[in-house]
Amino acid sequence: MKSPWKVFKTTLLFLLLSQSLASVSYENQPGASYSHGQSCLGCVLVVSVIEQLAEVHNSSVQVAMERLCSYMPEKLFLKTSCYLLVQTFGPDIIKLLAKAMKPDVVCHALEFCKQDAVQSQCRLYPHSQKYPRSGHNIYSLPFLTKTFQKIELSIKKTVPFKDDDSDKHSVFPTLRGYHWRGRDCNDSDKTVYPGRRPVNWDIHQDSNCNGIWGIDPKDGIPYEKKFCEGSQPRGIILLGDSAGAHFHIPPEWLTPSHMSVKSFFNLPSALTDELNWPQLSGVTGFLDSTSGIEEKSIYRLLRKRNHCNHRDYQSISKNGASSRNLNNFIESLSRNQALDHPAIVIYAMIGNDVCNGKADTVSEMTTPEQMYANVMQTLKHLNSHLPNGSHVILYGLPDGTFLWDSLHNKYHPLGQLNKDVTYAQVFSFLSCLQVNPCNGWMSSNKTLRTLTSERAEQLSNTLKKIATTKTFANFDLFYMDFAFHKIIEDWKKRGGQPWELIEPVDGFHPNEVASLLLANRLWKKIQLQWPHVWGKENPFNSQIEKVFGDQGGH
Repeated sequence: MKSPWKVFKTTLLFLLLSQSLASVSYENQPGASYSHGQSCLGCVLVVSVIEQLAEVHNSSVQVAMERLCSYMPEKLFLKTSCYLLVQTFGPDIIKLLAKAMKPDVVCHALEFCKQDAVQSQCRLYPHSQKYPRSGHNIYSLPFLTKTFQKIELSIKKTVPFKDDDSDKHSVFPTLRGYHWRGRDCNDSDKTVYPGRRPVNWDIHQDSNCNGIWGIDPKDGIPYEKKFCEGSQPRGIILLGDSAGAHFHIPPEWLTPSHMSVKSFFNLPSALTDELNWPQLSGVTGFLDSTSGIEEKSIYRLLRKRNHCNHRDYQSISKNGASSRNLNNFIESLSRNQALDHPAIVIYAMIGNDVCNGKADTVSEMTTPEQMYANVMQTLKHLNSHLPNGSHVILYGLPDGTFLWDSLHNKYHPLGQLNKDVTYAQVFSFLSCLQVNPCNGWMSSNKTLRTLTSERAEQLSNTLKKIATTKTFANFDLFYMDFAFHKIIEDWKKRGGQPWELIEPVDGFHPNEVASLLLANRLWKKIQLQWPHVWGKENPFNSQIEKVFGDQGGH
């Protein structure tokens, strides 16, 4: 849920393999200790993979490094950069691992881990080895920095990098393109974009990109008018954090026993989507689930209900987002109050108001008073931008104690080969490096976990209070609990276990299955209590399919 990009960039600069498990909120300017923590964690992850690759294939460390590079895609210069980095750091890694040093000690010797009284004691693996210093430094490799400039620019702006007409919609999938918001169907005309009301019933062109346009030759009636008029089209917009954007690190990236060329085929796409997979998320996902469960995203349910809603989705989500910083990037939301259809907005800042990596984590949490002020500012902005007839749903915060309860004694992907690294060890290591994404819940301290859940409940009650006492001119307002315990109960009835609903690499985020189950629970609860929110079912859906097929695809 926290900003992972800078950690991942550091790791890529070392061997272009994996992103760290942890982060600090993206709006914070990381200090020296945080930067060293990123470097250290990235190095330990990669050296661990190298060591295990050598073990799995009974090969030398040199061959293991070359094998890892051979798995890297050519895109973004990943393969080339990997070989250059092996050439630079490989001899030292070989020498240090040959001395039976564990990866964390190797990374201290390579000076990726800070040589101070605190960080020098941070250990992922149990040992007490001493180490020399190698003299190499990751920042002596400036040749890689240009690779990431486009990605960083896109992250900062939270709008599509490729957007020729500047309408905040794109024909390109990643770099905040149509993985995040409906695909533009004319990137040279800023008056054409998903979600707008049709221009002259779209007789001559598809002005709202829903794939419905032209005139029925049988009766001369425009298709948009015939099929969509009165059907109450509406879009879905998520204001979220990395949980809503579906932050995901494939475990095969860190599991040498299952690693192959296929493991990294989606690495370039993942990098340019900030390690998020919004196209598979529970709210705005438009692709079939990779998990095989039958539940669909809210966008897909809306589209199924009314095909005129095609492509009208936006994920205004960001790693590290919270009530405190949402207003820094909410301007990236695309909705014209006068020209566009109403929208359903889901406000889902579910973690970062209580989660942080600070040692004194409780004092850094958002207070109920701050939450109230922050959310009211957001709602006032929405009221000035959303078309009349819109809806806003405030989503509460979870009780995150299930994270420790479900994972602490299980082996992390890095520890599965030799049964030597549990999630408890990973959480402790992250805290020592000061890069734990949630010191409150990812902690062995039961009192601290309880205090974190109590603050989350207080903030949820603040959201509930706003929803029940405040009214706005252009939208009605609702509150829904983030009832993850209900999802766990439902999953158990299907024969599953709670830990199967958590991202295995970071041990923090809801995974794809959990995201879809949560979305479907939200859909059903809203349908039961406030059915008007989702709109009515369009009786012309089958005719739209007959005339326009898949309406131009995603």
